[in-house]
Amino acid sequence: MYEPNVVGDWHEYDEHAGLRVRVHRLEAAEPPRGRDDAAAGLTYFSVRVTVENRGARHYGIHLEDGQIDVRVGSDGESAFIDWRNSQFIEGFDVYPLRRATAVLYAAAPEGALTHVDVQVQLRVEEEWTDRRLWTGGIGVLEATTAAAPAAAGQHSLAHQVSAFLKDQTEPGAA
Repeated sequence: MYEPNVVGDWHEYDEHAGLRVRVHRLEAAEPPRGRDDAAAGLTYFSVRVTVENRGARHYGIHLEDGQIDVRVGSDGESAFIDWRNSQFIEGFDVYPLRRATAVLYAAAPEGALTHVDVQVQLRVEEEWTDRRLWTGGIGVLEATTAAAPAAAGQHSLAHQVSAFLKDQTEPGAA
């Protein structure tokens, strides 16, 4: 069964040797060029998507609008994406041992930010990769960080997400 990545995890692409991507630094943040009027009453946050090349050859990559989808809350409502403030990767050659990072600014109701899903579909050398999902939240791990490592045991976010997905796919699940 496919399990989502947790925000901060790397995902490696088998079809592109050495190429990997991660979604990280999910945090509350105000956009650099000011708030969009359409986001009135919403809380802004930012997320970074980094592509790293650990292989022997360079890859031409694209990570533009429409290739990143952000959903929030338990119902998976779409977050408002502030395209004007976001920075994408448009036709960039990532050479060995180099990285490129996209910064996305989005907004959503503050109560929904404890559950944020980010789906990424990278384009490499004019070829689309499979969509991959990262899950996390703003403020989710702050209370448990001092008590236990975030990736330990049955109380980790990854375990909770995996258990939820298994419950949804079992016969008779609502």
